Amino acid sequence: MAWLELDCVCDERHADALSDALIACGALSVSVEDANAGGMAEVPIYGEPGIPQGRLWQRNRVVALVDQATDCAGLIERAAGMCGLADLRYTSRVVHDQDWVRQTQAQFEPVRISNRLWIVPSWHQAPAAPSIAIRLDPGLAFGTGSHPTTRLCLAWLDQADLRGRLVLDYGCGSGILAIAAARLGARQVVATDIDPQALAASRANAAANQAAVDVRDIDEVRDIRADVLVANILTNPLKVLAPAFSRHLADAGQIVLSGILEEQEGDVIAAYAPWVRLRPHAREDGWSCLHGTRDS
Repeated sequence: MAWLELDCVCDERHADALSDALIACGALSVSVEDANAGGMAEVPIYGEPGIPQGRLWQRNRVVALVDQATDCAGLIERAAGMCGLADLRYTSRVVHDQDWVRQTQAQFEPVRISNRLWIVPSWHQAPAAPSIAIRLDPGLAFGTGSHPTTRLCLAWLDQADLRGRLVLDYGCGSGILAIAAARLGARQVVATDIDPQALAASRANAAANQAAVDVRDIDEVRDIRADVLVANILTNPLKVLAPAFSRHLADAGQIVLSGILEEQEGDVIAAYAPWVRLRPHAREDGWSCLHGTRDS
């Protein structure tokens, strides 16, 4: 089986309308990308990961997938007319059927965090013992081990002595940090998130790894006093949560924060200064992991 991919370029004002019109005219799917992606004129539309600025690019590549029997010229003409575009040019190419599951899986290889700690998708063979292999597949919640911020937090957990410690994973996503803490010997691990899908993913992933992780709603962790608090979220939430995180820390409790760009380190350090002396622990690809101990 094969499909046709129709590729056209339009300005920012028409991109959303054209996408909707293509779907209305029979396209199976539509994507919008930066027409200058990969070149010097490429422009990011996020000021910070996950926080959109509410606009598209000035030049947008709109790509529609249609059935091979589609009258492409007619579809493009109708869609362009619906959104006020005259003489919309397009190119087309055949897209052959593929094993999409296998192609997706091929993007996710085992991730080595250290000599002993690995993140391994379920379709790969785990490294031989004495390695600690956390089984984790890509899903709806953030955290597969492939992002630098996740790896930075995992590397800190791997070198820490967690025996006898209560670890709180705040903003747990997939549960990867909580599972690692449990597998690395923590006495108790509590994980929480504001996203119900993240809580469900963390429970499922913890069960799959036979890891003792206590997954709770945000309201259920108010009284937790942690020996170690780890949070891999974003800079702005980290700054806002500084007073709350300080209350979650036991005396001499340690805090590990990531999701921070290197140029944002100073802002986060300043936000926590009344309670914790944060310092950069490690950096990777422009991202930073901060570590500190609560003043007793």
